[in-house]
Amino acid sequence: MERLVQQAVTGVNAHRPGLGNLLGSLALGVVGGWALLGNGEDVLAEGFVEDRKLTLTARNYYFGSDRRNGRLDQKDWTQGFLLDYQSGFTRGTVGLGVDAFGHLGLKLDGGRGRRGTGNLPVHAGNQPADEYSRAGAAVKLRLAKTVVRYGQQTPSAPVFAISTSRLLPQTATGWSLASADIADLWVEAGHFTSATDQVSTNRDGDLWAGYARRRADHLDFAGGKYSPIKGVSLSLYAAQLDDIWNQYYGNVNLVKPLSSTQSLTFDANLYRTLDTGAAKAGPIDNTAYSLAAAYSQGPQTFTLGWQRIDGDTPFDYVGLGDNGRVGGGLFLGNASMFSDFNAPGERSWQARYDLNFKTLGVPGLSLMSRYIKGTDIDGSDVPANSAYRGLYGAEDRERELNLEGRYIVQSGSAKGLSIRVRQAWHRGSSSTGGSVDQLRVIVDYPLRLL
Repeated sequence: MERLVQQAVTGVNAHRPGLGNLLGSLALGVVGGWALLGNGEDVLAEGFVEDRKLTLTARNYYFGSDRRNGRLDQKDWTQGFLLDYQSGFTRGTVGLGVDAFGHLGLKLDGGRGRRGTGNLPVHAGNQPADEYSRAGAAVKLRLAKTVVRYGQQTPSAPVFAISTSRLLPQTATGWSLASADIADLWVEAGHFTSATDQVSTNRDGDLWAGYARRRADHLDFAGGKYSPIKGVSLSLYAAQLDDIWNQYYGNVNLVKPLSSTQSLTFDANLYRTLDTGAAKAGPIDNTAYSLAAAYSQGPQTFTLGWQRIDGDTPFDYVGLGDNGRVGGGLFLGNASMFSDFNAPGERSWQARYDLNFKTLGVPGLSLMSRYIKGTDIDGSDVPANSAYRGLYGAEDRERELNLEGRYIVQSGSAKGLSIRVRQAWHRGSSSTGGSVDQLRVIVDYPLRLL
């Protein structure tokens, strides 16, 4: 029983074909969770059963990067199945529950020499895998409006978040707490010791400083969001990546209605990162911030943004798993589809336009375009003992144009199906990714099974 529980809570990961194994792995996660919660009437309590949710999302993903300067292109076409189970909580003052998932990824097209998309594992000979699967679970405890979880999770804090930009999402293993017991205040904290990246089946993957490529034993964070009045929110977080950095984050978001069809939105983000402990990545003294102002008129939104990185090293954030792929813990305003515009000394500005077709008679359809230009990159002053040394030159530059269209079916048997087309054109110095034309086509079809 102990071995079964350990496998279920921390994840069952394997290169095993078939949707049957996906369902079997999910079932093992749920059974293991039940074993931890105990047996008897409480496990089958009304809230535990009646509030349960089981969702299967079928994801079809085309990814194509046309790269210049003699580099090989990165292209594949994949199919994913993401099974997600969330129980309710048992009755009583303290409620118990379990969350579990099973993921399966299949190669539809993609061959040797086109690896590196982040959608498929790569075997010997640079050959993308035909399939891969993994599963895991977390047990949870609720007291009033506070929930504590242990196991494989998908954190989304601005100082530590998993990425969902590929076929399968990343996960992280550890403890977390989330509380909404105080009115208008959301508080969360976490302690994580390992992670799984998008193309790995190993639950014991490492935590990393993403750009520095240095491993950390664990990460701790705490913070929250406060909304004192309607239209105003304030966020504050702190995190420590063991023996690498202390990172602090603040956000202010203001929404000011001008009329029934017009509004102004102001958003400011600030990160402060300093080395700590053994300083495995070397000296870090970095301040990164972004400012954005958006004007909405009916279905249209116009946004202008400014971002700046102050420091001799780039703004770095956490990577996850065997491959150290960066996660989603970057909430700066100019982080876009291809580039983060986070190089040392970089200044960047953004112009963006969004159009929502709901008021134009086509609900579910939206379009977005944005242009970002970054200048003043200077990596020549990186300290000699820094892990970031050599990543950037002096006077490097970059620019990026994004176009995106999305449609979500509003009714009928295909309700909820979404089609998302994303195109990026990036031009810049080799340190920023060089010249790349990237196309992603993502079709998601969520099915509520329970």
